[in-house]
Amino acid sequence: MNFVRDKFVALDPEKCELCYLLCRALRARRVVEFGTSFGVSTIYLAAAVRDTLRDFGGQGTVIGTEIEPTKATAARENISEAGLADFVEIRIGDATETLQDVGGAVDFLLLDSWIPLIRPVIAVMTPQLRAGSMILCDNVELFEAEYVEYTSFIRDPNNGFRSVLLSHQGGLELSVKLG
Repeated sequence: MNFVRDKFVALDPEKCELCYLLCRALRARRVVEFGTSFGVSTIYLAAAVRDTLRDFGGQGTVIGTEIEPTKATAARENISEAGLADFVEIRIGDATETLQDVGGAVDFLLLDSWIPLIRPVIAVMTPQLRAGSMILCDNVELFEAEYVEYTSFIRDPNNGFRSVLLSHQGGLELSVKLG
């Protein structure tokens, strides 16, 4: 894990656009991102929340979590430079702790971080997801064996999700929380 502490890790622009579109379609107001890194995808998520609030009113936020403080600082700077700081809260630390309470029902969850923590993070987040919320998890096809705990959980209909693998640059698992 120390190897990636200073590495630039980000979704490619098409995946970021997909996140923006999904959040807009959901009229997402509370978005959570596991793996903020330098804030690239956070900017797209925050733009979606900003645009939703502009069009429909109300309040909203993106809650990002990043374990590496230097990356969180850089993310805050990038988000501020993009003019979106009012729509983002970055929490520093272990996501299984920082995401224990995100302050309300989550509309959209982006999972794009250290694979061994994906399953524990979804365990923390599942009770906070509203019915109809979406989860997008990156690189599920590329690292199929490493994601087996997560995909076994999210693809099991008894756990309350419907899921599909989108084969695009490493694969994206798109899931919807049912009822």
